Amino acid sequence: MESPKWFHTGCLLSLIVLIVHLVAWEMWVAPLRPGGSLLALKALLLLIPLRGVLKRDIYTLQWSSMVILLYFTEGVVRAWSDTLALSRYMAFGEVALVLVYFTCTLLYLAPYKRAAKRMAKELLDKVKTARRNEH
Repeated sequence: MESPKWFHTGCLLSLIVLIVHLVAWEMWVAPLRPGGSLLALKALLLLIPLRGVLKRDIYTLQWSSMVILLYFTEGVVRAWSDTLALSRYMAFGEVALVLVYFTCTLLYLAPYKRAAKRMAKELLDKVKTARRNEH
């Protein structure tokens, strides 16, 4: 059961680009304050799942696909509310990168989810059969 490698590559590349994008946005491209903003630290949180994504850890990919939605929300809010056009473009970029990560993660995990459901059903069938044979 090998999931297509390009989905994993999409997860990994979009996560790395998102980290760089967020730092560049808050430090140089369109910071809230001249000289940079502490908002760049939000990118550090994305370093936490990076190792697990590199290793193709299923659990890390699952929880990070939920956490990444916080960045989607932030991007949508800033695209709507920021007055500086460049900052709005960066917000749209954040939304796009999050959508790539989320989509690639779901597509990468889909075969594993199907296999887990199949195994659970087989185990349940074995338990039912064993109970019938006891009586």
